[in-house]
Amino acid sequence: MADPKPIWAIVPAAGIGQRMGSDVPKQYLSCAGAPVLEHSIKTLLAVERVAGVIVALNAEDSHWETLSLDSDKPVHTLTGGAERYESVELALAYLRQHIMHDEPCLALVHDAVRPCVRMSDIDRLIDKVLSDGNGAILAAPVKDTMKRADDQQHVLLTVVRDHLWHAQTPQLFDVDELSAALQQASSDGLRVTDESSAMELAGYPVNLVSASDTNIKITREEDLMLAEFYLSGDR
Repeated sequence: MADPKPIWAIVPAAGIGQRMGSDVPKQYLSCAGAPVLEHSIKTLLAVERVAGVIVALNAEDSHWETLSLDSDKPVHTLTGGAERYESVELALAYLRQHIMHDEPCLALVHDAVRPCVRMSDIDRLIDKVLSDGNGAILAAPVKDTMKRADDQQHVLLTVVRDHLWHAQTPQLFDVDELSAALQQASSDGLRVTDESSAMELAGYPVNLVSASDTNIKITREEDLMLAEFYLSGDR
């Protein structure tokens, strides 16, 4: 059996979205005693099989230097793009050119604003990919009744929730395959909101690995309060 491919984490953190009404990008908001992004990166670095982390930052980022990561593993930064997929593409190119030199490698892409991801879930994701050979994502089955609405927020119909999942991150794929899939989607003018979308469009099978509901994405003020509660407990 061949040695498993090295795994590098990629964190697209170039966004400056301020929907939460703060002057600070949400990835740098304080949560449980540290910036949200610091929690996210520290968890990735703590996963034994992750070799290091590449973070895509905004060109005008003035907060990165405030993070305290304290890890022996390498953390590289680069300037990201205007869209998430562009930041991931740039990080993949950096990984291939400066670290792996086009050798086989896996990319573990994680949202900057998912600070509550559990290491045990990441380990199970890695186990699935290494054993199966296909890419995979963390996800949670939909539990609520789902409604489809029109532009005026009138209910059009109730959507059967069977086989519906909430996509999460990390998402783990072969570097070369993911890079090609993202480039193809971009060339075709298709807007992808996560890495799995690009891989699906390229015809690759993608596995779902059930993860904790606590792996929330911080987009609103109440999400930040909930994340603080989760981070203060036993992860």
